[in-house]
Amino acid sequence: MSSLKCRVCDSTDFELVLDLGDQPWGNGFIRPEKLSSEKSYPLKLIFCKTCSTSQLDFTIAKEEMFIDHTYLSGTTSTLQKHFEDVAQSVCTRFLKGLEKPIVLDVGSNDGTQLMEYKKLGCEVLGVESATYVSDFANQNGINTLNAFFNLKLAESLEQKFDVINASGVFFHLEELHSVCSGIKLVLKPNGVFVVQFIYMKLMQDNTAFDQIYHEHLLYYTLKTITTLLNRHNLEMFDAEISEIHGGSVIGFIGHPGARPISDRLTNLINEENESGANSIERYSEFAKAAHEAKTKTLAWVDFNLANGKVIYGLGAPVKGNTLLNFFRLGPDKIKFLTERNPLRKGLVSPGMHIPVIMDNELTEKPDAYLVLAWNFKAEILKRHSEDVLNGMEFYFPVNPGSKT
Repeated sequence: MSSLKCRVCDSTDFELVLDLGDQPWGNGFIRPEKLSSEKSYPLKLIFCKTCSTSQLDFTIAKEEMFIDHTYLSGTTSTLQKHFEDVAQSVCTRFLKGLEKPIVLDVGSNDGTQLMEYKKLGCEVLGVESATYVSDFANQNGINTLNAFFNLKLAESLEQKFDVINASGVFFHLEELHSVCSGIKLVLKPNGVFVVQFIYMKLMQDNTAFDQIYHEHLLYYTLKTITTLLNRHNLEMFDAEISEIHGGSVIGFIGHPGARPISDRLTNLINEENESGANSIERYSEFAKAAHEAKTKTLAWVDFNLANGKVIYGLGAPVKGNTLLNFFRLGPDKIKFLTERNPLRKGLVSPGMHIPVIMDNELTEKPDAYLVLAWNFKAEILKRHSEDVLNGMEFYFPVNPGSKT
């Protein structure tokens, strides 16, 4: 690994944490007639011994992953409610008294987050690389540029922003340092950069190894994202933990000294340090737990199949494909993946090639669900409350292999 450079600090001193095998791009849902064109790539988590940042050792070009992806953030009510709460909190805390605050969303997807800011009277601008998704946002009244955000794009913008948002994209960035420089450039002197990222400490706690996939190039803790921000003369002044995506950090960042450091952030950093989340030993425990989850889930699948049960996968999230490929679960064991996102209709999952069917078009129900969209557990169980009452089994392979 000596030729690799850490994406945060440029060190070349790494240790392998978890090898999930060669896998196709997890969002590369594909038409059955095009399977011969599918490619696979290494999926390995490595640990930088210099700055403690965990990351992938291989990069699929952003043009391959993010121009035609099929993810839509507005398909779950949980995420919509989360975005509403974030916008209201940010506006209440930071935008009071501003006549027409302006909000930029980096990786704005279908505009779900910006729509909440727009409802609250903000002027909004999204930057989204996926052509179809950005068109979708524009059609719904969210001004969106179809582009990758980086320093060059930032230099072309005519305004600076009161709020810059990045929801679940800051660990995707192939041009990480260019993006950080661009954010620094277009953030107003008293502006706030709101970054939301899946929290590695909680990934460790939940054995959420399936959140490792090719789009997620980096896996942040508070320590490691601070290292990155300091490099670009930015400062996190507050943070909170959110349940979204199985456990995320919402970080509030500004220019150095613009706002006081909160006690809440200081406490979270102390808790992280005490947990050992930035140690290689904790990562070794995480890898061991991932293999134990594989053994446990395969035993559940085989037991059900031996008893004549039919199993579907509930949801077709990208992380589900990490799990399916790592566990080697194909259509001989998981008959279908049920999905609500219409962009995945008629496609099969990458690697394992399980057919995707729409949740509202089921003609028959399974005996059990392997829940791949486990981070929306409460919403799923509420939606399927009648099935639960009728004895249908819902198996959650993450956190940690629970049944309902």
